[in-house]
Amino acid sequence: MIDMTLRSSTPSAELSRRNFATGLLAGGVLLACPGGGAHAQAQVRARVFRTPGCSCCMGWVRHLQANKFTAEVINQDDLSPTKTRLGVPRDLESCHSAEIDGYVVEGHVPAPAIRTLLALRPAFVGLAVPGMPIGSPGMEGPNPERYDVIAWRPDGSRSVFMRF
Repeated sequence: MIDMTLRSSTPSAELSRRNFATGLLAGGVLLACPGGGAHAQAQVRARVFRTPGCSCCMGWVRHLQANKFTAEVINQDDLSPTKTRLGVPRDLESCHSAEIDGYVVEGHVPAPAIRTLLALRPAFVGLAVPGMPIGSPGMEGPNPERYDVIAWRPDGSRSVFMRF
């Protein structure tokens, strides 16, 4: 049996290597098992909210599509009401927001982090890559930066979910 519980001793603790590996294994098991799980059988749907004309947002959408997500893109002149409705903390905001299978995904979060989130199903509101780090999906360019994918919980606590 695979233990898919995300544990940490402190709210700011990182996703442990063991739990990260478990998440990857769980994702692989879902893909390898006949009939194994909804995310293995069908593309996952993302509702992406962005401002018109933002090319990096569409770069992230293409990244999702290349990783077997379907994306409904919703253009809005002002994303503030959507970010408020989704509960995105102001300091974690980026240029676009998404709803994916009950989670909020803010900014340029890589598909592998989203797949791990969906495999583990932790009690998070969502994942965020604050700002627009060079090298993140949709923000490709020279001199990629290292960046963190931050998870936040309903109580407002946060932790680093993955590092890229």
